[in-house]
Amino acid sequence: MKILLAEDTKDLNRAVTAILTHEGYDVTSAYDGQEASDYLQQDSFDVIILDIMMPKKDGLQVLQELRGHGIVTPVMMLTAKTEVDDRVTGLGMGADDYLTKPFAMKELIARVRSLTRRMRDYNDDHIQYADITLDSASFELTSGNTVRLSIKEYELMRTLILNKDVDLSTQYLIEHVWKNEDAQADTVWLYISYLRAKLMSIGSSVQINGQRGGSFRITQQ
Repeated sequence: MKILLAEDTKDLNRAVTAILTHEGYDVTSAYDGQEASDYLQQDSFDVIILDIMMPKKDGLQVLQELRGHGIVTPVMMLTAKTEVDDRVTGLGMGADDYLTKPFAMKELIARVRSLTRRMRDYNDDHIQYADITLDSASFELTSGNTVRLSIKEYELMRTLILNKDVDLSTQYLIEHVWKNEDAQADTVWLYISYLRAKLMSIGSSVQINGQRGGSFRITQQ
């Protein structure tokens, strides 16, 4: 699973990254809020960990921004003991959990596992369409090259492939990929954009046709 960690204290960032990587997570590290925002524009993640106090843009600003863009990825806030008001504000703005510094690494791992329990169980099979292969064990999408997908990217691509002869409406995708989560039309469009970029990055001839708010279908160029 892919995690974005935004923490400006370098030693803590490196320590948390090392622990999560050891636990099998794919961690992208950001050292300020603007860097975190940049990563969120480029890719999707399964869990986002945001320190509240960061330079350039604080964690609450990043949280507000990503929720405003329809990103419903679980978010855990890292807070100092004195940041009670910010913690309450963060939960009100859509944070899913918070952890107070200093914290034990075992507790951090437990919280992350709790946030990722939304993940469904998948069979260890491969789904193929045209020149792409979707691996449900590793969440890798392969053509000329290979790229790893987040859970939602995987679910969306899988749904498109399994319904390759059908135009799938935005509402259908909200109901079948995001289910009971607070997703919107812009959320679907954002993830379609992610997948289009990744199809290009692996040199695939597969395209996802459709426009924001409309229906989508996967086709071969």
